[in-house]
Amino acid sequence: MIAANTVQLVVVTPEKTLLTQDATSLQFPLEDGQIGILPGRAPMVGRLGIGELVVINGSEKTRYFIDGGFVQVKGGAVTLLTNHAEPVINLKVKEIEAAFNEALERPATSATAQAAKQHDIERNRRLLAILNR
Repeated sequence: MIAANTVQLVVVTPEKTLLTQDATSLQFPLEDGQIGILPGRAPMVGRLGIGELVVINGSEKTRYFIDGGFVQVKGGAVTLLTNHAEPVINLKVKEIEAAFNEALERPATSATAQAAKQHDIERNRRLLAILNR
C-alpha cells in the first residue's frame, strides 16, 4: 500500500525497469516545460522531454537523465516510459562532449537523418547543461 505522503515512481526503459521506489516529490521535463509532482496529484498523461528527473524522498535527492517518452500519473503511482534513463552520477563529461561533437559533424543527407542529428545534438547539449550546474 502506498503511503498518503508519497507517490510510487516506476521508470521503465526498453531494456528494463530501471527504478521502482516511493518519493515525496518528483520533478521532470515534459515536452512543453518542467513539472513537479506531489502526492495527491490529479491523474494525467503527458509526453516527456529530454532532461533531468529529480526524485526526492524525505531528505534524499537522486538525479537521473531521461530522454523523452511518456508519463502517466494515476492513483498515487507515477510511471515514466522513457527511451533512456541513467543516474546523473554515472555520466562522464568527456564522453558527452565527444558525442556532442560527433553529432555536430555528422552528415545528414535525409530528413530522417537530419531529425536524428538534431535530437542527438539537443540530447547532448542538455546532458552537458545538467553536468555543468
